[in-house]
Amino acid sequence: MKKIIKKNYQLIGPKKFLATFKGNLIGIKLKWGIEYRGKLAEFDSFMNLKIFDAEEWVKGVKMGFLGEIFIRCNNICFLFHPLRIS
Repeated sequence: MKKIIKKNYQLIGPKKFLATFKGNLIGIKLKWGIEYRGKLAEFDSFMNLKIFDAEEWVKGVKMGFLGEIFIRCNNICFLFHPLRIS
């Protein structure tokens, strides 16, 4: 018999989740492996992202500083908090 462990998780929708990152650091991994890290400036109802102070990372190596960028939603593989991933 399996033991059921209940956790205190709060389910939130993607827009509310993104709102928690607004003005804070966020990492975006694109479908083809490139990562962008910066501060989330804005997002729309399609989850297109506007990032400022953006940096481009490839295979864990910083490639350079880009400044302000726009990422279209259909290119995103996943979002992450850059300080929690080493």
